[in-house]
Amino acid sequence: MRHFLAPLAIFIALSLALSAKAQVFEPESFTLDNGLQVVVVPNDRAPILTHMIWYRVGSADEPPGKSGIAHFLEHLMFKGTDKIEPGEFSRLVAREGGQDNAYTSYDFTAYFQTIASDRLDMVMELEADRMTGLLLEESEVNPERDVVLEERRSRVDNEPSSQLSEMVSAALYLHHPYGLPIIGWENEIRALDQTDALDFYETWYAPNNAILIVAGDTTVEEVRRLAETHYGDIPQRAVPERQRVEEPRQWASRRVELADPKVGQPSVTIQYLAPSYNTSLEDSTDATPYALQVLDELMGGRTGRLYQELVVEQEIAAGAGAGYRANSLDLSEFSISVTPRNGDDLAKAEEALRAEIDRLLDEGVSEEEVEQARQRLMDSVAYAQDSVSGPAHFIGRALTTGQDLEDIEAWPERIGQVTAEEVEAAAALVFDPDRSVTGVLKSEPTS
Repeated sequence: MRHFLAPLAIFIALSLALSAKAQVFEPESFTLDNGLQVVVVPNDRAPILTHMIWYRVGSADEPPGKSGIAHFLEHLMFKGTDKIEPGEFSRLVAREGGQDNAYTSYDFTAYFQTIASDRLDMVMELEADRMTGLLLEESEVNPERDVVLEERRSRVDNEPSSQLSEMVSAALYLHHPYGLPIIGWENEIRALDQTDALDFYETWYAPNNAILIVAGDTTVEEVRRLAETHYGDIPQRAVPERQRVEEPRQWASRRVELADPKVGQPSVTIQYLAPSYNTSLEDSTDATPYALQVLDELMGGRTGRLYQELVVEQEIAAGAGAGYRANSLDLSEFSISVTPRNGDDLAKAEEALRAEIDRLLDEGVSEEEVEQARQRLMDSVAYAQDSVSGPAHFIGRALTTGQDLEDIEAWPERIGQVTAEEVEAAAALVFDPDRSVTGVLKSEPTS
């Protein structure tokens, strides 16, 4: 199964720190003569490793009318080359006891294998082979397009919560391609063909537009030797500059409602445009994304304000939370949500959710709350450091969305400097109704 959604809870959990001066992953990096950036994160806790190739291209880079081509190509990358038969890539990895997969996001496309460390040579040879040697026959392309269409039917078209999420994104972004579904619109997927896939592949899949990350039981010297052997002879090519439009000023809040008999758990989610590490929003500063992560931690989770007030104290909700991701090439989103304890109390739950925003904006946050939120973030760093694949996923996402290794390693220090005043300023900036969309999921038809 291939993923088209950006990962994942672990990446959010990887926003972490041990202490203000602690290093996170201590990666080492070098660049091959053809422009391929290589990052190594040695970890000898177990004799396994994760090998990843990240391409700096995602669904937001697709030509108009070709939505879904980035994800479609991701599927087709598992077809054959001159050296291996269609489907053989995954069979070879599985035969050696490993796992492989891939995912497409708005800003990047990533391919990875987790396998015994003495099989690094094999997976690197396979991945380098399909960087330039992909063969796409009509007999392979068209059936795979049907697979993608079925994936869309199962994940979106037959799932009311996904349908609503797609409509909310389309409403939140008036102009930017983040409003388009990563998997693509159904009618445009149907029109994708062999030529579209090859054009996208030949435009973006070049070593100088890629990042190789190896994390686990290996050394920098070993990765350098193998990278030069397998990737070093691949010639670099001219890669076009990424063309992204800016989101225009927004003037009004929007509301999207979807009712369906299949909905078992109604909910209300409010999404706001937010700055990322790489993109500012009005008078946001470099510190704002870090303050928003503390705000997310302070409001979300079982110890956060929303859960404690709406679920534990008021007993009107079965669940409540917040969400924010700072890694994005362009703008990002901050979201809050509530699931009423009883479906009939949807309006009451929404009113209580909005009251919590008003209370935060009116009364602010305490230094104690901020310190506790920072500490919870700090506590999670140990899990990230113990993970074999986690560092590779986290570093790749950061590097393909505008950060560098110094930014990643400085995260503890920057989070440790967030103050209550910065959290309040970030909340005042992001909780702007005119830059929001409220998504309401109901269990009954509206008519």
